[in-house]
Amino acid sequence: MTGVDSVQTCPFRHDEALEPDPFMTRMRVEAPVARVRMPYGEGECWLVTRYEDVKTVTSDRRFSRAALIGRDFPRITPAPIAQSESINLMDPPALNRVRRLITKAFTTPQVEALRPWTQRTVDTLLDTMEKSGAPADIADHLADRLPLMTICELLDVPEADRPQLRQRAMDMMSMNAADRSSAVEAKAWLRAYFSELTAERRRAPGDDLISGLATARIGEEMLDADELAVLAMLLVITGHDTTTYNISNIVYTLLTRPEHAAELRARPELLPRALEELLRHIPFRQGVGIPRVATEDVEFDGVVIKAGDTVHVSYLTANRDELAYDRPDELDFHRENPAVHMTFGYGSHHCLGAHLARMVLQVAIGTLLTRFPDLRLAVPAEEVRWNTVSIWRYPLALPVTW
Repeated sequence: MTGVDSVQTCPFRHDEALEPDPFMTRMRVEAPVARVRMPYGEGECWLVTRYEDVKTVTSDRRFSRAALIGRDFPRITPAPIAQSESINLMDPPALNRVRRLITKAFTTPQVEALRPWTQRTVDTLLDTMEKSGAPADIADHLADRLPLMTICELLDVPEADRPQLRQRAMDMMSMNAADRSSAVEAKAWLRAYFSELTAERRRAPGDDLISGLATARIGEEMLDADELAVLAMLLVITGHDTTTYNISNIVYTLLTRPEHAAELRARPELLPRALEELLRHIPFRQGVGIPRVATEDVEFDGVVIKAGDTVHVSYLTANRDELAYDRPDELDFHRENPAVHMTFGYGSHHCLGAHLARMVLQVAIGTLLTRFPDLRLAVPAEEVRWNTVSIWRYPLALPVTW
């Protein structure tokens, strides 16, 4: 067993298809609140892995994201990804102000209005895939294209700029020490790009989401220039990255569990519920994300996190916690009243684009299953090659046939 007082050095890297990281799983079982060392940043920190404890850290005001600003905090990437003006490093009440302005501009009806466009786009992408013939790479034909096209359509990002935006976003997410300079450069390039784009939209707003955010007002409150630029950058990066990889991961999971794919074809009304279970089940990223800092001593079952300590949570292990889910390692589309999964985060930093991600996944996966009833992997599952650099877990290519 792992002692509470011992400090674990975490690899935070598990590249075996989409199996849960065994180290993280062991921490959840043996030391749910553990002292760990991260690959980058100064000092040690805490790793919290149980569902209820993760809920506490992510929703209790005794844990602060804003307190990270100016710190070389423990992390899994060579350079910090979040920026000081980002909503990701805000606490209430400042966070509440920005979220209110965002939700005023980025509404569920606005996302639903984009559904017909998304459907037409999926149909066109799959037309191209079908014409190219089998075998075809579903990552190249669908996953790598659709989410970026969708968020850029919503934000009205010029089409010519999109490939470079995609490459810079990928550069930022590397976990390799050798990639630190390119990650820093990518972050600076993206910041400059969105500073210029958002300033243009504030001067001459249109019907896009950036214009909506630029002009959103509650009383006298508006987003300032830095908040707007960083927010637009965050929306593009997170608005396509996670959905890109989840499309590939979900297709891989369904094609390696054909009985589940067959059930969704036979009962398409199950799809929204099934996607929630797939999002819970799939380890979609490596390690952990942005931590928090304890602002006072907090006790977890006899383990005291001291004021000033850095605390990381694992949404991945929370999603597989046997205290929160019956048979957590099984993929079950018929769970009765399951706990809300944490793939989109939890608490005050729950993903603002979750409604967009759900819509894109519903259209993409539903159309793919319906249109290609005999879709299957074109290579043995063990021959699929997986990313070994990024914070995200996904197949580099996913060859399929039909």
